[in-house]
Amino acid sequence: MKISTCFVVAVTLLVGCRPPVPSLQAAVNPSAAYQEPHRPRYHFTPPAKWMNDPNGMVYYDGEYHLFYQYYPDGTVWGPMHWGHAVSTDLVRWEQLPIALYPDSLGLIFSGSAVVDWKNTSGLGVGGQPPLVAMYTYHDMAKEKAGAAVFQTQAIAYSNDRGRTWTKYVGNPVVPNPGLKDMRDPKVIWHEASQRWIMVLAAGDRVRLFASYNLRQWQPVSEFGATVGAHGGVWECPDLFPLKLEGSGETKWVLLVSINPGAPNGGSATQYFVGDFDGSTFTIDPSFASSVGVAGREPSRGVWVDYGRDNYAGVTWADVPAEDGRRLFLGWMSNWDYARDVPTGVWRSAMTIPRALTLHRTAGGLRLFSTPVKELRALRTETASTPSQRVTGALALRVPQGTTAASAEVDVEFVVTPGSVTDVALELTNSAGDRYRVGYDAAAKQFYSDRTATPQGFSPSFASAVHRAPRISADSIVRMHLYLDRASVELFADGGATALTDIVFPSQDFATLRLVVRGAPVTLQYANVSGLRSIW
Repeated sequence: MKISTCFVVAVTLLVGCRPPVPSLQAAVNPSAAYQEPHRPRYHFTPPAKWMNDPNGMVYYDGEYHLFYQYYPDGTVWGPMHWGHAVSTDLVRWEQLPIALYPDSLGLIFSGSAVVDWKNTSGLGVGGQPPLVAMYTYHDMAKEKAGAAVFQTQAIAYSNDRGRTWTKYVGNPVVPNPGLKDMRDPKVIWHEASQRWIMVLAAGDRVRLFASYNLRQWQPVSEFGATVGAHGGVWECPDLFPLKLEGSGETKWVLLVSINPGAPNGGSATQYFVGDFDGSTFTIDPSFASSVGVAGREPSRGVWVDYGRDNYAGVTWADVPAEDGRRLFLGWMSNWDYARDVPTGVWRSAMTIPRALTLHRTAGGLRLFSTPVKELRALRTETASTPSQRVTGALALRVPQGTTAASAEVDVEFVVTPGSVTDVALELTNSAGDRYRVGYDAAAKQFYSDRTATPQGFSPSFASAVHRAPRISADSIVRMHLYLDRASVELFADGGATALTDIVFPSQDFATLRLVVRGAPVTLQYANVSGLRSIW
């Protein structure tokens, strides 16, 4: 691993540091064109170098802040910083200078940020609330020396709308009680108890802490050692209330990312639904049967997204009450091959932002994911393929100037109950690459098949077809997709099933068609919209 000059100075001299100005400018002033191979047109990507988990997502003064795990000196994982960008619409992003750098306490791992509206921390000035970020320090020198513990929790604050950050002089604010894995703090304000709650990943479970000032924390409970998927270490938790659609009831949702242990291999994010009393999270009895009991049966989870490429996702804090949405963003990659994907200047993208809603289904309480409405502003022209009976292949109408490389596709079709039918959207190019995303009616599963695309950069990239269960029993199937050069995001049946995969064709996909195998289906409609670049 290449260690940055900044990190070496921090460890050797035990002081914080900043890179020289030219390096900083190169990081935040990318080429205006953003034309490198596989560079998405409307997904967030770093200007250059390595990116992974989204961090510190908070809304304040008309801006959505996105911080992210960032290594400015290479395109593989290295000493972590917090990169930074802001948006007024969740779609177009302004790149800002790096917010947090490694220092004598360690690298800057994942965490969260909040608006301290009541200035409980005492860190605000001029009567304005400060932004407070909480993050994990990872002491790489201690880890390499074989120390038993090397992760602690710290805070930093900003009084200029997040443009500059000051690390708290009393860091770390949560010392390590003796755990190897203790990281990724997510902080929320709990109105009923009038205090801050932090949920922290701790090995095979989460631990919860409480504070009245963001500076002193006390442990209050833990959750998860005996439920859910436990194929790997738990990471990047999130905890939030969510109204149950169609009722006045509010439940609490706990997100936990896990690597490995995902349903299709590698990295993914599971969730739990229950109640939270200000100290303890209790899983809902109707949801408990969905996740099993670890140790008594094969552990399993319920997943935010069943694709291989939606990891470490968390939600924005302080979204205005009048908006009312729970907004989510994930890292669009997988630790099985994230370091190897064939991009040269930059590495990794985020998913499109999504709104999460909670529904009661035949299988129990489930999260639905839908693309944020702000993405509609990117649409150019839309071409429609009318209702018809489909056997074999049907080329879909696309607007002039639009290809499968970057488009929004909305398809609805009717499947005869009990039929053996496979319906797929197929993307191809002149190089012979082929990608299929579709629905297998006999198996009652959606799927993503990238096995006929280039995969030589990693043996684990396209080893199997990735599958996701269908929750709905309706004979009408709806597939809503966002295609963006190197990624496909499927939102099926109104968001009941989400499946995200990255794919790296040898050249951009150019053609788009609907392919039916087995019994015919009735196409209700197919709308294909072009999408403008955000860069």
